[in-house]
Amino acid sequence: MSGVWLILPTYNEAENIERIVAAALPQLAATGLEHRILVVDDGSPDGTGQIADRLAAENPAVEVLHRTSKDGIGPAYLAGFRHAFAGGADLLMEMDSDFSHDPADIPRLVAAADRADLVLGSRYVPGGGVTDWGLLRRLISRGGSLYARILLGIPVNDLTGGFKCFRRTVLETIDLSGVGTNGYGFQIEVTYRAVKAGFRVEEVPIVFRDRRAGTSKMSAKIAVEAFWKVPLLRSRVR
Repeated sequence: MSGVWLILPTYNEAENIERIVAAALPQLAATGLEHRILVVDDGSPDGTGQIADRLAAENPAVEVLHRTSKDGIGPAYLAGFRHAFAGGADLLMEMDSDFSHDPADIPRLVAAADRADLVLGSRYVPGGGVTDWGLLRRLISRGGSLYARILLGIPVNDLTGGFKCFRRTVLETIDLSGVGTNGYGFQIEVTYRAVKAGFRVEEVPIVFRDRRAGTSKMSAKIAVEAFWKVPLLRSRVR
């Protein structure tokens, strides 16, 4: 297996992007695979895209995809997937750009892809967890995953997480053109599509930490979208 691409969607992450790229590159190298980081910037007004361009000029393992519209993390990832396909990626990873996900966990997720088609960095399996969150946010996150799991009837504990490693064949099979959700909903939908298509999913425990710099992109709108669109997935995804 060769060619792992880490896709980092960004919007106003000037305080984090250089540090997350510097932290992730050696972890990708530790996998022993050819590797690349793709920063997908949605026209950040804080200069994130310009910083990413400088990093790409300094390191051939870094690329930048500039998007002019900010229309959600789902479309950003879909654009990143298409770009990575064209670049020959065999494994495609999702990870937040704000250190909520620990780059040190990258090799564990990649290693698990030897035996699974989709690997999820999971907060809600033994050994996983969340730090720095208040009770309300914990309830929303855990409740959202439980809600989706019950409605969709699939044995996945952390359906709303955004730390993932896909085999290319998963994303080529699940009809990405039909994905119609963002935020939590996007993460739920792509995993649900993978399970329904018969791919093997494995959850690897991770500890999620709240961001130290920058502003969270989570909003009530994103949570509400996931709530009402999840029931529709059962009829849309066959």
